Amino acid sequence: MIEKRAFPRRRVLKQGTITFRGGDIDCLVRNISMGGALVDIANPIALPRSFTLVVSTEHLMRDCRAVWSHDRRVGVAFE
Repeated sequence: MIEKRAFPRRRVLKQGTITFRGGDIDCLVRNISMGGALVDIANPIALPRSFTLVVSTEHLMRDCRAVWSHDRRVGVAFE
């Protein structure tokens, strides 16, 4: 299979937080790259268009947007 991603992804299993105006949502970061991440959240419908992904153990705080979702999984692109 030909890899079409712009940046290679690194598998992780880290607790994260999606922060936005009006609240926070806990998430689980499954993989991450220079351009984005794959996260699991309990209710993707509650996710706003733009938000900040915070992963304290990785010293990561990035503004991002959701580019796709399926069930509990959401692919995010970093801004």
